[in-house]
Amino acid sequence: MDRRRFLALSSLPLTFARPAVPARAATAAQTGDARFEDIARLVREQMQAYRVPGVGLGLMVDGATTLRGFGVTSLDDPRPVTEDTLFTIASISKTMTATAVMKLVEARRVDLGAPLREYVREFRVLDEATSNEVSLWHCLTHTPGWEGQLTTEDRGAEALAHFAGSILPTLPQIAPLGRVWSYNNAGFALAGRVIETVSGKGIHDALRDLVFAPLGLTRTFTRLTDAMTYRYTLGHRDRGDAVEVIRPFQTTSSTTAGGVLTTIADIMRYARFHLGDGRTPEGAPYLSRENLALMQTPQFVKAATTDQMGVGWHVRTLGGERTFAHGGTLNGHCLLLQLVPSKRLAFCVFTNHVDGWRLVQDVEAAILKAYAGVALAPGQTIAHRGVN
Repeated sequence: MDRRRFLALSSLPLTFARPAVPARAATAAQTGDARFEDIARLVREQMQAYRVPGVGLGLMVDGATTLRGFGVTSLDDPRPVTEDTLFTIASISKTMTATAVMKLVEARRVDLGAPLREYVREFRVLDEATSNEVSLWHCLTHTPGWEGQLTTEDRGAEALAHFAGSILPTLPQIAPLGRVWSYNNAGFALAGRVIETVSGKGIHDALRDLVFAPLGLTRTFTRLTDAMTYRYTLGHRDRGDAVEVIRPFQTTSSTTAGGVLTTIADIMRYARFHLGDGRTPEGAPYLSRENLALMQTPQFVKAATTDQMGVGWHVRTLGGERTFAHGGTLNGHCLLLQLVPSKRLAFCVFTNHVDGWRLVQDVEAAILKAYAGVALAPGQTIAHRGVN
């Protein structure tokens, strides 16, 4: 697609109404939030600067949620991005995996510190001591020490079982178990296999029953056969002066490392839960306050940085305020979900371009300054969070 058509499409009206708006969601015009309108202007400006076709923005402050879509799902078949448009959220999925594990902890069906072989008997890596000692805690904090930038083969319902039984046994130990933080997709795929064996369900049904359904995430999926029946975004990249759709469309068979698709409306419902007291939207007990707090409790310092790791959440302290976030990058999508509990603040920025991380960084900084009064300190060292 040439630049002139891209600019024409990206100038489409950027706020969309729908027949049924959630009771606690509102447009900025309804809330009278001038700060949000400033953020919206920044989004539009940076979409032009970085040639990002579509953006989803969600913001929750003191329990009030504002949702807005910008631009289009695809330059080849342009449909407006709305609060109900599906994005593949890549590694933000890892927080949902950790939430599922904590639900099993709550039910006393797993122990974060128990050897994984108690749940996946066939599990092993090349190092026998690690095979005997590694736990879910190591997987969810990126500290198992083996090669981590791996994905499962697409073997349908058997993908995670095959990965645990055939791929993991070939992995060498790069660092001592529990001694070094290093981003590890393989550990989250293995956590998915634990969820399967303990729940007795395939990972798609397990995540639906453990997380999506109880938390009211009605438009959150892991099967493309479900997602494709709704409006969803396609990833894009630059090619010379043109912006093109990335083909083929791909997600990952490492479902628990990055295979969830959701909307900004659902992700902000999810954020509301993680800022809450452990109850579902209907008020039913889901996680104890202690187990919910454990996910946001720093477990490990990322070497040579000021960042820390919680259980599934990346922890960063800005101006004395502790923030919790996870980003994602997959198939032309760059995304971020961030919580600032002390300010009762949560926000998401979803994009559908490989350079969307630039927009994400700019918008993140603007929101944190406007709503929390914090920023990165000069020279503050930071680490990878799925997107930086």
